[in-house]
Amino acid sequence: MANLNLEKDVSGVLRSFSDSPPTHYSVEIQFFSLLIEKYSENGYESKEFEAGGYKWKLVFHPNGNKKKNVKDHISLYLIIAGEDSLDSSWEVYVDFRLFLLDQNKGNYLVFEDAFTKKKCFHGAMRSAGFDKLIPLEDFTDVSNGFLVDDTCVFGAEVFVCKERRTGKGECLARMKKASVCKHVWMVDKFSSLGAQFYESEPFTAGDYDWKIMLYPKGRGEGKGSHLSLFLHLASPITLPPGSELFVEYRFCILDQIHHQHHHPSSAKNWFRNGIGWGCRKFIEQETFRQVDKGFLKNDACIVEAEVTVHGISKALSQTSPQS
Repeated sequence: MANLNLEKDVSGVLRSFSDSPPTHYSVEIQFFSLLIEKYSENGYESKEFEAGGYKWKLVFHPNGNKKKNVKDHISLYLIIAGEDSLDSSWEVYVDFRLFLLDQNKGNYLVFEDAFTKKKCFHGAMRSAGFDKLIPLEDFTDVSNGFLVDDTCVFGAEVFVCKERRTGKGECLARMKKASVCKHVWMVDKFSSLGAQFYESEPFTAGDYDWKIMLYPKGRGEGKGSHLSLFLHLASPITLPPGSELFVEYRFCILDQIHHQHHHPSSAKNWFRNGIGWGCRKFIEQETFRQVDKGFLKNDACIVEAEVTVHGISKALSQTSPQS
């Protein structure tokens, strides 16, 4: 039999033996050689099991967790199952042990974290376990009894020690497909515009509705000297309460004679309900009205907006844990 080191090693795994089987769940694999071919990249996920009022799974990597550059080892993890099983405003402290059956002796090799007795699971940390549970060489050595006739048995004990609410939080998520949306707005009868501001028709960018707001006589420090342009979320607003969108935007005005655009540099800002961003000094009134510039032709101007929604900041809700 190979000499297994039961002391704490560099991988942080504490090993011991137990005659008792795992309390909560076992996985018997009767075709390990086939499993190592199919699940070498993403690992094998067990079915769900319940312990301490929560649902769990075991994730088994037969030749090391490739995402963590682990080779020549068994990797085994305990994960809390289900997207909604644990709200991010909660922490659950768990005392867990993972098991591997020695089929020669009929007892179990038990694995625990060598540095901490209780592991904290929360919304941003839904798994715990061991990258290097056991070297593949030791696991496949028949004299150790872990793999016999292509069969092995893993298991888990999970004891919930403490639960507590951690308070409010937020999650900054990147949009999976951030594409540029361009909206063109022709403003007619410009000389007769007497209101403080005008709004474009709503347009969609990043699954949200937007509008351009034009101040013909300027706004803020641009009042009386410039045209001002702003970007706002359109009504009805579909953004969840407490959330913000991280948006890159750029305004342009078309030179209708030379077919060129006047566009100051683009900007990035967080947008939320009732809060817009833009440019108070977009273009000087004098420049805008010069006939040879082509910005105002036949008493009309053409304004464009390019909008890219890059991400969203979501307020994390607080819900009661399962019991």
